[in-house]
Amino acid sequence: MSRHIRPYAWLTALALVAGAACTGPGDGTPAGRPGARGAGDALFPELGNGGYDVAHYALTLDYVPEANHLKATAVITARATQDLSRFDLDLAGLTVRRAEVDGAKARFTREKNELVLTPEKTVRDGATFETTVTYDGTPRMIEDADGGVEGWIETDDGSTALGEPTGSMTWFPGNHHPSDKAAYDITVSVPKDEDGDPYDVVSNGEPRKEEDEGKRVTSHWRSEEPMASYLANVTVGYFDLHKGRTSDGIPVHIAVDPDEAEDAEGVEDLVPEVTDWASERFGPYPFSSVGATVDHLPGLGYALETQTRPYFDEAPEDTLVVHELAHQWFGNSVTPREWKDMWLNEGFATYAEWLWQEDHDGDTADEIFDAFHDGSHPESEGIWDFPPAAPPSGPRTSDPPVYGRGAMTLHKVREEIGDDVFFDVLRTWTRQHRHHSARTEDFIALCEEKSGADLSDLFATWLYEPGKPD
Repeated sequence: MSRHIRPYAWLTALALVAGAACTGPGDGTPAGRPGARGAGDALFPELGNGGYDVAHYALTLDYVPEANHLKATAVITARATQDLSRFDLDLAGLTVRRAEVDGAKARFTREKNELVLTPEKTVRDGATFETTVTYDGTPRMIEDADGGVEGWIETDDGSTALGEPTGSMTWFPGNHHPSDKAAYDITVSVPKDEDGDPYDVVSNGEPRKEEDEGKRVTSHWRSEEPMASYLANVTVGYFDLHKGRTSDGIPVHIAVDPDEAEDAEGVEDLVPEVTDWASERFGPYPFSSVGATVDHLPGLGYALETQTRPYFDEAPEDTLVVHELAHQWFGNSVTPREWKDMWLNEGFATYAEWLWQEDHDGDTADEIFDAFHDGSHPESEGIWDFPPAAPPSGPRTSDPPVYGRGAMTLHKVREEIGDDVFFDVLRTWTRQHRHHSARTEDFIALCEEKSGADLSDLFATWLYEPGKPD
């Protein structure tokens, strides 16, 4: 995120292994216990849930832009990690009409942002089970503590869904913590406008099918590689659509709002250029397509690294494109295990900006570091407010220390271990943790393993100690 101020055919095998997922008292199996409410995240204790791991979301959305009304069905395939008598899904707002577990009606209640489901029979530990939720209503927009907004946001010609950190729960039920990644199929049906013109729908992954049904158009997008829910996006509006390929043959999908077309003229060429550059620096691109959505949403104030297709609220500067595309490696493919590890996203993406400038006749990383350290850089304000690996609260995971001081930490590591080892560390990091979650401790261990050096003092000073290091 930047503020301006695997194929899943294995699901079938899992289902076959699981057999009958639901059992209950009287058949000799345990009665089970409720899944935990929350994923145990210190900064967002109510976000996510325990007792299961999601493998796949199939979201079918019927959306009317003029009324901002959503009618939807979510089919969630998951594996139980305990004998499960009851479990939660995160869902903010909207009206749930029906819930089923493995085809049988399930009881449900709503408690704040929790949808609590009680299946007809206990789900056995290790079993794969399928939950279907039918719901509708006007999706919410969430206002964050810093005045920003997320969730389902109306635009001048449609809407967009932005999920960091909690907004994805406003448009589909799920396990909305970054540690539980899943594959996605997203199908969106939108009626044509009053002039009979179709809306464009952009989402994550690859467009699989589009059907013009006369009065409406239905689009199907598929993300086969695992994705954290906060990176899921659906954008509806009118766009100029561009297709291409990188030099490695990766498909490129770019959507540009006509109101931003003139200022965003270079994005079509910049996206594959940055992808090729980052692949050399950080290792092979981790997804099956890449692109960008350039919307016209004045006042939003940030871009978001939505997976495979970063979202920009307006025509972006080159370094912002670099930042959001770098997230495809750092944050999207390698996802933080907990929100306190957010510097693994933002510090790395910010440092990618420094590397891009260094490689393209701009300031060197040394010069940028010095400007941050002495306070002369325009983005250096507030970077000493707290240590980057220890945000004091959830809303502050997007504050300057996580970005600027996180990038400075990486530069100090580079200075200490040298370029050859440093870039080997980055490529190894993205390879070892590809499509998985990781912690700060994992990165520190890798740096020490590759360098053969004790880096504990360096990381303690730059990641955990308050105040400005000398």
